[in-house]
Amino acid sequence: MFLAEEAAQAASKFDSFDIFVILFTIVIAIGVVRLLSAAKKNPFAIGFGSISLIVFLIMDVVMVMNWMDKL
Repeated sequence: MFLAEEAAQAASKFDSFDIFVILFTIVIAIGVVRLLSAAKKNPFAIGFGSISLIVFLIMDVVMVMNWMDKL
């Protein structure tokens, strides 16, 4: 019984929203790279995209640490 409860707790750490967070991080990273490589640079878009990328990367790190029980 104890092992079943422990397995249920481990399974509950992963949420289906985690997949979307990782996908949004990838999309934001692609956007920031494209903004930085563009001929005509938009400083506001580069700043907004960079801050968004930093926030999502921190969120990814916290999410993965929660999966590994490091948090």
